[in-house]
Amino acid sequence: QVQLVESGGGLVQAGGSLRLSCAASGSLGIYVMGWYRQAPGKQRQLVASITAGRTTYYADSVKGRFTISRDNAKNTVYLQMNSLKPEDTAVYYCNAYSPPRAYWGQGTQVTVSS
Repeated sequence: QVQLVESGGGLVQAGGSLRLSCAASGSLGIYVMGWYRQAPGKQRQLVASITAGRTTYYADSVKGRFTISRDNAKNTVYLQMNSLKPEDTAVYYCNAYSPPRAYWGQGTQVTVSS
């Protein structure tokens, strides 16, 4: 069982930056780590992911603005978000996935004002 705790969300003006962190209770070495977001009235969507080998994926909407990274020694995954836009407003969730196991954090709110 892995518990994930997100932090770093908040209110920021458009064009600003935030860094989200996801701290795990156990080792993340084998897991694909992902950041998802869910805006009100919309489905949860994958924003970025990083494999154990540090191969990354980004949704088109965040490419060039967001950077995902992981520090396995600290059991932590990060999402650096730059040039934030109002449409980035959502609850951001951390996910750890290694079939058949998948774990979710409780989410952290990111609000970008125009």
